[in-house]
Amino acid sequence: MLGIGRRSFDMRLGYGLKSRSRRVVQDSSMAAAEAEIDELKRSCWENLPEELLREVLTRIEESESSWPVRRNVVACAGVCRSWREIMKEVVMTPEVAGKLTFPISVKQPGPRESLLQCFIRRDRSTHTYHLYLNLTQALADDGKFLLAGRKFRRPTCTEYNISLHPDDMSKGSSTYIGKLRSNFLATKFTIYDGLPPHAGAKMMRSRSTRLVGSKQVSPRIPAGNYPVAHISYELNVLGSRGPRRMHCVMDAIPASAIEPGGVAPTQTEFPLSNIDSFPSLPFFRSKSSRKENFLCESTDQRNGELVLKNKAPRWHEQLQCWCLNFHGRVTVASVKNFQLVASAENGQAGPQHEKVILQFGKVGKDVFTMDYRYPLSAFQAFGICLSSFDTKIACE
Repeated sequence: MLGIGRRSFDMRLGYGLKSRSRRVVQDSSMAAAEAEIDELKRSCWENLPEELLREVLTRIEESESSWPVRRNVVACAGVCRSWREIMKEVVMTPEVAGKLTFPISVKQPGPRESLLQCFIRRDRSTHTYHLYLNLTQALADDGKFLLAGRKFRRPTCTEYNISLHPDDMSKGSSTYIGKLRSNFLATKFTIYDGLPPHAGAKMMRSRSTRLVGSKQVSPRIPAGNYPVAHISYELNVLGSRGPRRMHCVMDAIPASAIEPGGVAPTQTEFPLSNIDSFPSLPFFRSKSSRKENFLCESTDQRNGELVLKNKAPRWHEQLQCWCLNFHGRVTVASVKNFQLVASAENGQAGPQHEKVILQFGKVGKDVFTMDYRYPLSAFQAFGICLSSFDTKIACE
């Protein structure tokens, strides 16, 4: 009886092993078949005549002029490599089209002839700030998410991490694109790009840069600190009734960019990044003395960079206060409200120095409008506006 039981057990064990091996073979064959079908589908899309494909994609891009239907343009770019390459040629930069489409759009200069209207929502409990693109002319629409920033207090400074993802703003994330860092008094700030903003950009090395590089989710994407702008706040001679005095030196933008025919650096893609992923448009500590010297030298010396300053307010007799014309985009008086124009060299101001390049103002308890134009990008404008949220005891 014992022999018979062992034989039946062995038979059952052998049958179980055979059935399991059959299931493994079936699963692998099904996976291979599905992969073959996917490859066949991909080849069908990729082998469309280029002239026909370009015509179709061009019509789609022209018909989907605004969000949220503009997500179809992004979906087309994710079909395959050939579709993506053609769509990258069809979709114009914000400078030309006035539209933000792909994630790289937030790193490209805005339109030349008009302000691109956005707004910022502040969450005091989590110290986060979300930037949205206005979908309508209303001040309180749902908006299209563009960028997010989170405030981190350090012993000697304050940092704002800026990310393409609304929730993940860690420096080790592949969606991290830069940061804003202040000095101890929060009177001077530096905007750092996590990637080279243009050819020949110099990276500020620090211990945190090495740490970020070791934590990268995608090791192919380099991480670093590339200074692109320096912001300084001066004593407000008008008191609490007047706007703060700001000076912004744009390291990555030449002063000639505001002239007719002037050109600002324009990034075309994230280096070695996965363009198929579209996460956020559904897109370091160093020695304080060295940091202070770097900030002061950068704001005092103009080596051909674009310098922005506050537009002078006018005194309103009826309201008995200093006022700026925001054309209905700002409804609440606040010391944070400002308009920036290009600073004229040697006192020679032209029409281009009267154009508002960036304006920021309060419309609700935790809602602020942010409108920008060429040659600033959404990332640079967002960084400048984030600097306005810090309390500046030394300036007020």
